Amino acid sequence: MNFKFSNKKITGILSVVPKNTVKFEEEIDNYNFSKKQSMKLEKIMGYGEHRIAEKNTCVSDLCIFGLRYILNEGFLRKDEIDALILVTSTPDYFMPPTSNVIQGELGLPQDIICMDINQGCAGFLIGLFQAFSFLEQEEINKVVLLNADVISRKVSKKDRNSYPLIGDAAAITVVEKDNNCSKIIGNIKMDGTRCNAIIMPAGGLKIPYSKETSIVKVDSEGNARSLNDMNMDGKAIFDFVQKEVPPMIDDLLREAGTTKNKVDYFMFHQPNKFMLERLADKMEISYDKMPNNIVGKFGNSNGVTIPINLTYNLGDKLMNNSYTICLAGFGVGLVWSSMLVKMGGLSFCEMIEY
Repeated sequence: MNFKFSNKKITGILSVVPKNTVKFEEEIDNYNFSKKQSMKLEKIMGYGEHRIAEKNTCVSDLCIFGLRYILNEGFLRKDEIDALILVTSTPDYFMPPTSNVIQGELGLPQDIICMDINQGCAGFLIGLFQAFSFLEQEEINKVVLLNADVISRKVSKKDRNSYPLIGDAAAITVVEKDNNCSKIIGNIKMDGTRCNAIIMPAGGLKIPYSKETSIVKVDSEGNARSLNDMNMDGKAIFDFVQKEVPPMIDDLLREAGTTKNKVDYFMFHQPNKFMLERLADKMEISYDKMPNNIVGKFGNSNGVTIPINLTYNLGDKLMNNSYTICLAGFGVGLVWSSMLVKMGGLSFCEMIEY
């Protein structure tokens, strides 16, 4: 499915990462592998350090902290926010929506629409599609998109397949109308037949938490987890990304009437360094144009890795210059999505610590 939007732009991006930094070497003893095996995998996968939220820190905490920073710095006023969209896989509650919790805590106007979207790795793109759609309405001029996850609370610390990669983070993106912007082209595909490739089996109404779901078992690869923890089929996800993402980007560029050479940066979701390097090789894109350093510094925080990628690797460049950027997210669902957008002249593009 293709999307086309006009007269809309991203005007600011803030990423929020926990101060708590944990290095891979500090966690080696958690895993049922030799140190030599783990260190070899560290080099291949790009393990380094990741940001893990303190116990009891929730999505709303990270988002409220970031929004207060933006409001206090004068980048945005409360009465300018017409819509608040939160994309997360780890909400504070089943109900009420966490976006309403954030609205109430910050004292935002009642004349506002709040929405939670349950999405993961492609969540930044899906959130942008929804934000741009809201801006089609006459009375909506500014939308705040929140992407946030505290995924560390849902992954076994003894699962070397997943835990070294994950990270907690939030991002706040301001999107608004602008009559001088070029067209934004996007696309998205979904395949629920492969939804079990990344899944948290227990905790919902299908399989409620119980003593049975809390039993930790060791899989054939030596990773220990229970049904309460996230389970990821690494090989299936790798094959999915290598097969589905390149043709998706080709379709996007064809629809936009442009080529890879005319794209300044490919700022993709970051599952791990190895996967992105293989993807860049297959697409014949230089590593400089497709950064792969986020997981090794902050961890994989689902869809938040894209705004972190933008703030960490481009930062002030997006405030002072303008670039043609290809965004892409792929994973949980399974979902894969991309967008071509002209981005620049942002009023803020930075990272802060919680």
